Amino acid sequence: KPDFKMPPGAGMAGKAIGVLAVLAGAGYTVVNHMLYNVESGFRAVEYNRLTGMKQSVYNEGTHFKLPWLDRVTMFDVRSKPRNITSVTGSRDLQMVNVSLRVLHRPNTTMLPAIYAKYGTQYDEVVLPSIVNEVLKSVVAQFVASELITQRERVSQLIRRNLMARAREFMIDLDDVSITHLAFGKEYTAAVEAKQVAQQESERARFLVQKALQDKRSTIVRAEGEAKSAKLIGDAIKGDPNFLELRRIEAAREVANIMSTSQNKLYLNADSLLLNLMDPNTHMTVTASTGK
Repeated sequence: KPDFKMPPGAGMAGKAIGVLAVLAGAGYTVVNHMLYNVESGFRAVEYNRLTGMKQSVYNEGTHFKLPWLDRVTMFDVRSKPRNITSVTGSRDLQMVNVSLRVLHRPNTTMLPAIYAKYGTQYDEVVLPSIVNEVLKSVVAQFVASELITQRERVSQLIRRNLMARAREFMIDLDDVSITHLAFGKEYTAAVEAKQVAQQESERARFLVQKALQDKRSTIVRAEGEAKSAKLIGDAIKGDPNFLELRRIEAAREVANIMSTSQNKLYLNADSLLLNLMDPNTHMTVTASTGK
């Protein structure tokens, strides 16, 4: 069998390469644990096992930390919406269901204090309690009807008071708005009954006005008929031929109606006032006028 021998110094070079590989891997591991990145929209705070919470806030980018000694916590500092519902009472003791939409974010300069007091879930700890407190204090200043008619003023008071209260807990509110406002079943039923009563009252008022108008129309019509009868009587007394003229007009109207009608009828001319040449007619008119 052939005898292969390592060249002089080959063993030492291999060992050196192995040692360098181990050192490079260890160095990469140490460096990887000593550096961390803060992404866009986030901030970082550090807790040191020896000195406690650091008061520095680390912005976006790459930062250095001591492995094992420093623990890094990330905070999302972008505005986040949160819907909170509260049941409270108005000044006239009506139960009101109010839903509030709050757009919030932490005060970036106070992140170490926020983490020390409330942790990363600060909104879960703080917002529900202060929202209920502010809603109860503001809604209690108004009666139920004013919450609807003065909704803009109610919203402004809630926004102002809630922003001031949130600043005490190092939270900034970008927007506060009322998304839903509802009353209890009893109040809703009372409002509906009131609306029905108002509609019935308006209807009764309309009927009264209509009856008065009909009464005036009847009086005017009766006065007109009486005046017309008087004028006809005076005309008959002044001119005996007036009655004959009215008879001729009535006969002409009947003739026009029959000429345009599609039905064929055979009736007595005397009953239709069409027998205008009958001499008895003139005798009747003369007798009625006394001449």
